[in-house]
Amino acid sequence: MKIGILGGGQLGRMFIQNALKYDDEIYTLDPSENASCANISHFSKGDFNDYQTVLDFGKDKDVVSIEIEHVNVEALFQLEKEGIKVIPSAEIIKIIQQKILQKEFYLQNEIPSPDFQIIQNKSELNFPFPFVQKLNTGGYDGKGVQIIKSENDLEKLWNEPSVIESLVDIDKELSVILAINENGESQTFPVTEMVADPELNLLDFNICPTELSENIESQISEIVEKFKVAAKSAGLFAIELFLDKKGKIWVNETAPRLHNSGHQTQEGNSNSQFEQMYRILKNLPLADTDSFGFSGMLNLIGAENYSGEVKYEGLDEVLKLEKTYVHLYGKNDTKPGRKMGHINVLANSREELLEKLIHIKSVVKVIS
Repeated sequence: MKIGILGGGQLGRMFIQNALKYDDEIYTLDPSENASCANISHFSKGDFNDYQTVLDFGKDKDVVSIEIEHVNVEALFQLEKEGIKVIPSAEIIKIIQQKILQKEFYLQNEIPSPDFQIIQNKSELNFPFPFVQKLNTGGYDGKGVQIIKSENDLEKLWNEPSVIESLVDIDKELSVILAINENGESQTFPVTEMVADPELNLLDFNICPTELSENIESQISEIVEKFKVAAKSAGLFAIELFLDKKGKIWVNETAPRLHNSGHQTQEGNSNSQFEQMYRILKNLPLADTDSFGFSGMLNLIGAENYSGEVKYEGLDEVLKLEKTYVHLYGKNDTKPGRKMGHINVLANSREELLEKLIHIKSVVKVIS
């Protein structure tokens, strides 16, 4: 099979590393000639936001997928018309890549999500403080999202189409990864707890399994089922959730692709999210997702004040640790806040896992 992936970053790289166990041709499209996938795939340099580039890339593939949702969706609709399999569907990518459509999707399908207002510009704002502003398009890894606490913050408000959303009193941030193949079979990975870096507003580390009551597990299962029915598409979906301090689960947003919150599945589960994605694209039986005790992942992020050729300080010490696994993304240059790799950890208890993750975070630094 010829499998085409729009995007050549680390998610595509880890997908390909897993898919090399099988006999398929993997093609990637990315605007950077130094993309993480460039030297391990049939690589094309090009803009995945350009209609004709995406159309030309996909027309001779058996299946086209994504590792970033900010792609030219009109070209994906055309590929579907021409008989090319697109997973996930162009329709669900279109819905998810626009925050406004995504919020309306949750509302229409009775999927619990915080109250919101849609604005085209800041003059339309009519919403109580505090709130979160999410730009309609282009946001990822904490970009395009900001908290407005009071009138004093209104000068920061972006004058662009946005979702204005109630600020949830968060107890925990969670993620559940849902896999659906073309036969309608589905499988979920165990729910993970995400701990965000408060300054960078992106995932710092995660913990699996998390400690949840039966009621909360039931709420999550209901959300997953509603999403599966409403999406009407094969694919791998990371549903990011908020647990509020009253015990209510809310959907924050969904990624229609492989996700940072699933990286610990590489060593922490019987099969990884990358294996699952491969099976979805081939419409094979879905893999089992049993976990091996406690697992977690620590992101390796470019340190502040360092830009240039990357150096990983402290990796020698980390490599001496038991049940600890380093994954680097093939990026030559670091800059502040850039994801450069991650480290997976296995442990026998939540306490041991947290201790190891915190220790590794204190040891490793991504510098130049």
